Amino acid sequence: MGMFSRMTDIVQANLNAILDKAEDPHKVIRLIVQEMEETLVEIRSVAARSLADKKQLVRKQEKLQLQVSDWQNKAAIALKKDREDLARAALVEKNQAQDALDQLDKELEVVDEAIVKLQEDTGRLQDKLKEARSRQKSLDIRKQSASVRLKAKTNNSVEKIDDAIAKFEHYENRIDELESQVEAYDLVSETSSLTAEIKQLEIDENIENELAALRKKVA
Repeated sequence: MGMFSRMTDIVQANLNAILDKAEDPHKVIRLIVQEMEETLVEIRSVAARSLADKKQLVRKQEKLQLQVSDWQNKAAIALKKDREDLARAALVEKNQAQDALDQLDKELEVVDEAIVKLQEDTGRLQDKLKEARSRQKSLDIRKQSASVRLKAKTNNSVEKIDDAIAKFEHYENRIDELESQVEAYDLVSETSSLTAEIKQLEIDENIENELAALRKKVA
């Protein structure tokens, strides 16, 4: 009775209501899953025994049916032989077998009803177990996520993150400086080259002027 009472409570339980009232939902859902798994094993064990009992009862039923038919035939044979006393005795045996068969039929009905209820309860319990496991997985994920987020928000972690960002910015600034130096070098080189070219043009122009003046004198 204890098992079936516990099973009924679990099958009819509202998991949301249980978790809302729980101080530690993660622990409660884990216990619920464990309880459901254990109860499901017990139900299956009872169902197996019930099925075995049914097979035994069916065999007895078939045996009694043969006995009823056999005593009926014997009573008919005895009556044909004008042995009414034997026919009467055979009918008594036949009726006793029939009474036993009727009682056995009632037992089979009870067993069949129990098996059907066990199957229904097993199905409902499996659905509840699936729901509970889903809730358990969801709670595990939420708990793990919350723990990681909480760890990331602690002062120590924040300081580490700020320190890492500061180092990154420092290295980034150094790279900016190096790139600026390269660009400045290129700019100076380009300016020097331009100045040299212009100077060379001036020299060439002076030489041309001197050549022109010299041509005039020679002429």
